[in-house]
Amino acid sequence: MTRAHLLQPVHDALEAFSHGTLSASGLSTTARAQTDLLAALPPRYAEVLHGLLDRLESSALFSEESCSFSQKDLVDSLRMWVEKARAAIA
Repeated sequence: MTRAHLLQPVHDALEAFSHGTLSASGLSTTARAQTDLLAALPPRYAEVLHGLLDRLESSALFSEESCSFSQKDLVDSLRMWVEKARAAIA
């Protein structure tokens, strides 16, 4: 049996954030709470995810123009992380 279902909460939270129905903080809280997922992945995945979430939370404090982190780029990076994580635990 695949463990890909462990990614569903992160995927759903990312989509909700992308559609404006979840805050950056909410996405971060949801993703960080997925301890079973992070335990199933190599340690580097948690490091990368936490780094992306830290930058996303920072970007939410500023307007797009005044922040060095583009939310669109961070969302794209988080989507890539989800796909790579899906392949790693499949």
